[in-house]
Amino acid sequence: MQLWLIPIFPLAGFVVNGLFGKRFSKALVNVFAIGSVLLSFAWVLKTIFGLGDLTTAYTEHYFTWIQSGAFTVNWDFSVDRLTAIMLLVVTGIGSLIHIYSIGYMAHERGPRHGGYYRFFAYLNLFMFFMLVLVLAANYLVLFVGWEGVGLCSYLLIGFYFTKKFATDAGNKAFIVNRIGDFGFSLAMFYIVKTFSTLDFGSVFSRAAGIPESTLTLIGLLLMVGAAGKSAQIPLYVWLPDAMAGPTPVSALIHAATMVTAGVYMTARSWSIYTHAPAAMEVIAVIGVATAFFAATIGMAQNDIKKVFAYSTVSQLGYMFLGVGVGAFSSGIYHLVTHAFFKALLFLGSGAVIHALSGEQDMRNMGGLRTKIPWTFWTMFCAWIAISGVPFTSGFYSKDSILLAAYHHAPWMYWLGTVTAGITAFYVSRAMFMTFFGRYRGHEHHIHESPPVMMIPLTILALLSLAGGYLFQVPVYLSGVFPPVEEIENFNLMAISVAFGLAGIAIAYWMYVAQPALSESFVRSVKGLYTLVYNKYFVDEIYDAAVIKPVVGGSREVLWKGVDVSVIDGLANGVASRSRDLGGVLRLFQSGNIRSYAAWVVLGSVALIVALGMAGGGR
Repeated sequence: MQLWLIPIFPLAGFVVNGLFGKRFSKALVNVFAIGSVLLSFAWVLKTIFGLGDLTTAYTEHYFTWIQSGAFTVNWDFSVDRLTAIMLLVVTGIGSLIHIYSIGYMAHERGPRHGGYYRFFAYLNLFMFFMLVLVLAANYLVLFVGWEGVGLCSYLLIGFYFTKKFATDAGNKAFIVNRIGDFGFSLAMFYIVKTFSTLDFGSVFSRAAGIPESTLTLIGLLLMVGAAGKSAQIPLYVWLPDAMAGPTPVSALIHAATMVTAGVYMTARSWSIYTHAPAAMEVIAVIGVATAFFAATIGMAQNDIKKVFAYSTVSQLGYMFLGVGVGAFSSGIYHLVTHAFFKALLFLGSGAVIHALSGEQDMRNMGGLRTKIPWTFWTMFCAWIAISGVPFTSGFYSKDSILLAAYHHAPWMYWLGTVTAGITAFYVSRAMFMTFFGRYRGHEHHIHESPPVMMIPLTILALLSLAGGYLFQVPVYLSGVFPPVEEIENFNLMAISVAFGLAGIAIAYWMYVAQPALSESFVRSVKGLYTLVYNKYFVDEIYDAAVIKPVVGGSREVLWKGVDVSVIDGLANGVASRSRDLGGVLRLFQSGNIRSYAAWVVLGSVALIVALGMAGGGR
């Protein structure tokens, strides 16, 4: 089926635009950038329909990458049902975001100034690495894609590299992800030590015979990598700052694709985790804790993109909760539906920012539903989906996770349900502050986005409403993951729905019916609000406990202590002694021939005397 063509199309778009885009018009840049991704999407469809039901994985071998004794790593691509779902999400949502970017990035100066073609070249390169990650048939090829999307994330977050906040955000994302990637690297070393291979098929088929303690260690180290890439506690801090990049970047990397790589990797490794229950428990606890923690922060943010950024962190926590309680299909189900409504929320917020000439503070918005109605109604679909309103996409996937969590540990269900209510509240708060009430901002030429931006929003709106029903992911994945007990409890579902509707109602009461109530509430809990508004001061704690000691220690100990005092001191000391000795020897170089003759005579006499004394001694 020539699986290699799926990632090679975006790579070709990157190469062409990267090398020649400066000479192209914007239209020609679009042809190569968007056309390459659409070709990749088309080839994914051809592959999936051509391979049939994919009950068994289809693998293509290209070349042997590493050969060392009995240890071999092949560059192989493989497709099964899980891969097929991820390929459709990456190429399908990615195509919509690329099309949307034509309108959003239209204000960028022409290709000759670098911004426009560079942006699309980076997007294409990201797509290439993400597709390599998904298609990989072993952990090392997956790691190539894993590191590649990290690099592209750094490039895209810091796209506006003349602005310090953007470069700081890019550096933060890169460094925090390196911490997680170190854990992933250690996991691969232990997999090689244990299994003598990194091939998925060989590792998973032999996992049942490996001691539980070994698999637990491997599983926890893999989770360290997943926590970095998918922004889970304690490595979540990079994702909210990543909003410094253009809004399409937020939608592509931080809603639909890259941040879900950790969820995909843990789900792909289900054979390891099902034999390491302690590691699964850690994943579930981290997931539900992250979901609740990030949701509380989202309640107090005023930057519309920051609200949805913390929402992403929270929703990823739901996915890990599903994986951790053994409902792997439910976790992937939420990954798919989240790609629909979260990409829509980000792109919709981009349309709002576009309409307000760059304004992102919701306190300077309001009343926009009559000014940009098409944007409002598309975002409305994402709003009710993420709030878990019955029969929307978010309802199906969220409740499947919560029901599985209740079967595993009821307290996880209750914390997840409370989080669902908080989610509905802060997303409703953002919608009410943006689209309802009176307009509070400065005078702008408020305008609807062009069709090239609105068409992707419309498609995503339809998917947000009906995607959960149309794409029954758990049914499709029934042969990939171990079967789980079917749970249907309408009382529990009704409770979670009630919490979501209550969140919407409270937000309406505080921000529409009685808008003064929100200000009085903030004053009444000023200390708690300050804590939440400042994100629990986690960044400041990390700065005081980690960054400053590391930077200070590097400066005082490594630089001044080791580099300057020891290394430079040794090198400079040798040079200084050589200079002093040269100064003494310089005195003998007077240029006077008679002086040189006298020294020769003196030396000869001294030599004769020394030889005579030596002979007399014998």
